[in-house]
Amino acid sequence: MKINALPKPLYLGFCLKESMIDIKILRENPNLIIEDLKKRKDKDKVKLVRTLKAKDELWRKLKFEEDNLRSQRNKLSKEVSELKKQNKDASKILAKVKTIPDKIKDNQEKRLILEKEIDVGLKSIPNITHESVPFGKDDSENVPVKHWGSPKTFSFELKPHQEVAELIEGADFDRSSKISGSGFYVLKGKLALLNQALIRFAIDSLVRKNYTYMEMPLIMNKEAYETGVSFEDFENVMYKIDGEDKYLIATSEHPLLAQFKDDVFNLDDLPVRLCSYSMCFRKEVGSHGLDTKGFFRTHQFNKVEQVIICKPEDSYNLHEELQKNSEELYEKLELPYRVVNICTGDLGGFAAKKYDIETWMPRQKSYKETGSNSNYTDYQARRANIRYKDKNQKVFVHTLNNTAIATSRLLVAILENYQNKDGSVTIPKVLRPYMYGMSKI
Repeated sequence: MKINALPKPLYLGFCLKESMIDIKILRENPNLIIEDLKKRKDKDKVKLVRTLKAKDELWRKLKFEEDNLRSQRNKLSKEVSELKKQNKDASKILAKVKTIPDKIKDNQEKRLILEKEIDVGLKSIPNITHESVPFGKDDSENVPVKHWGSPKTFSFELKPHQEVAELIEGADFDRSSKISGSGFYVLKGKLALLNQALIRFAIDSLVRKNYTYMEMPLIMNKEAYETGVSFEDFENVMYKIDGEDKYLIATSEHPLLAQFKDDVFNLDDLPVRLCSYSMCFRKEVGSHGLDTKGFFRTHQFNKVEQVIICKPEDSYNLHEELQKNSEELYEKLELPYRVVNICTGDLGGFAAKKYDIETWMPRQKSYKETGSNSNYTDYQARRANIRYKDKNQKVFVHTLNNTAIATSRLLVAILENYQNKDGSVTIPKVLRPYMYGMSKI
């Protein structure tokens, strides 16, 4: 009998809960994964897919043999029982029966090793991209799909946002360095209130759209965090608490989703729409580096996040809903922006599709990323084992997340776009009710 012809109950399911790629794709259509890896410019993992395919075939062969051994043991045990009832010699058959448990044990040990190797390998394979994701080698080939607003022109030379923040007595970078080192900042006075105004503005907007507001823990244990990040994230991005298996969160998206680990939703409960404000903490190592003095790229920042959990057939429509939510916030803030469809070479491993919002920074004369909107499809849900009941089966949900507002980056945008010649900063009209009616800083 060929392995591919084995009945499904004999071999399905050993790593569906832990792995992020559905193992059925590896078994039935490995070329889909291989071709997608080529699109992502990740050809090094093509060999891994073929290796995993071979290991899975061996795993299924071992499982098939193991099931046959159990069946044989049961059959021989019945024969022994019948011979004893008839007072006949059963020693030869009994000797065969006694050898079977060791064979099963040996088989199980080999399978367990294979399971771990396959599971680790599958976790390193990125999500399958959506057909609308543009092909490209890196961020230089991301595709702009929308522009809103006209970039502002100024009759005077714009000051750097750090300088403006200090001139209006809204930030102190020297004191933050004294406290925490580079990559942090102290906000004070009206600029600190503006930061809070952005948070309240985003939360209010989402709550009015029936998103449930939640405030999550800022610390997660590793087991919970593994539902939403890769091993490389732990090494390169996460802040670990010394002496404990716990980490500071990099975004509230992670605890928002981890709280549902192993949950099964009722069909009527979906979609679940959530929003959350949190402090976020990231090492931010890599080619981008850190702002030694400023707000744009820092170790600690404030963010209002949107998360949706839904049925698979709804996820791409809801992806557009999340995008619309963010765009409305930027338009009310009257900040010129563009939306880019992230290409295959720049797409993170979790996302099947991703939009970035890039806000116009007039001093830099360019658009800079200020928010991201990702559809993870069932990739994250498989690792977290989040499902819903659909008639007589349990189906993995789709998960989506989107930055409503990352305040530090929008503070940069406001300090540049709303900067005045005298060094003051005009407060966007939509934020003035949150600023006690003030119109300038």
